[in-house]
Amino acid sequence: MPIPHPAPGHARAWVLGTIGILLGCALAVWFGLASTLGKPSWTNLGYRVIDERTVDVTYLVSRPIGSDVTCTIGAMDQGFGTVGLLEVAVRASNTQSVKLTTRVHTTTRAVTGVVKSCSID
Repeated sequence: MPIPHPAPGHARAWVLGTIGILLGCALAVWFGLASTLGKPSWTNLGYRVIDERTVDVTYLVSRPIGSDVTCTIGAMDQGFGTVGLLEVAVRASNTQSVKLTTRVHTTTRAVTGVVKSCSID
């Protein structure tokens, strides 16, 4: 079965439409990459509830080499309310990623601990 061809007089519209779609896709990829390059990212690796007022949070921070980063670590209760919050300075180093464990003191028993955000200083 032969491949169908556009109706006579519509080939130019198809070519321009295809080029427009390709340019739009390239622009979307460029904006996506530009918004994340040079910014820190983090991965929550786990947590351990120590007692009624303490939780350890383990996480991996990735940032541009040589950049100081500040991360906000939070502990939450059963209702997802914040019961502990701590800002941690991650000093610049020669490695892009660093694994850390931070102890967060809480007002009541926490059931989870997570990294809420990280930003370059």
